[in-house]
Amino acid sequence: AGRVLAAGTLLDPNALTIGFARRFTEYKRPELIFTDPARLGRLLNAPKRPVQLVFAGKAHPADDGGKHHLQHVYQRALDAAFAGRVAFVDDYDLHVAHFLVQGCDVWLNNPRKPLEASGTSGMKAALNGVPHLSIGDGWWAEGYSGDNGWLIDGGEHPDRAATDAADADALYTLLERDVVPAFYDRDSDDLPRRWLPIVRQA
Repeated sequence: AGRVLAAGTLLDPNALTIGFARRFTEYKRPELIFTDPARLGRLLNAPKRPVQLVFAGKAHPADDGGKHHLQHVYQRALDAAFAGRVAFVDDYDLHVAHFLVQGCDVWLNNPRKPLEASGTSGMKAALNGVPHLSIGDGWWAEGYSGDNGWLIDGGEHPDRAATDAADADALYTLLERDVVPAFYDRDSDDLPRRWLPIVRQA
């Protein structure tokens, strides 16, 4: 059953789906959203407003750190504490990327500033009308306009550990306060009126 969960075949089509698909390497911080497992668990397992994460990507054969990050994320997909709300898509390639981008509601990008040169996966997501949830680095430093997604800003800190902790807190706060409510709040016609303008601007 764990393998099925990790492959993502048990995902809920009605849950808010956040995608993270790119090369796994340390500066892209693929595990940032797992910084506080209890807080993340409350987001993922909310009975009426669940969130699910879909990860995909590969590490360079010579990048041992990237391979460790990939293995850790895969293990998170098998963790029963997240109730099948975390999936890892194997054999990531351009064909898989095409469908993955279309199937996500939000595209997550949380590199360590200022190391992101561009962020092409987020650009592809934007072209498919998928709002971006990102650190202000790479293309998002200029692409963010205030109404086309969300900017993760944990502020400036003297060391990596403090920066990672602050960015993770900012990410959770955005999800709790802005992203999840905008996706799930519906009007009398069952339309997410706050969400639709963001998608149009994405």
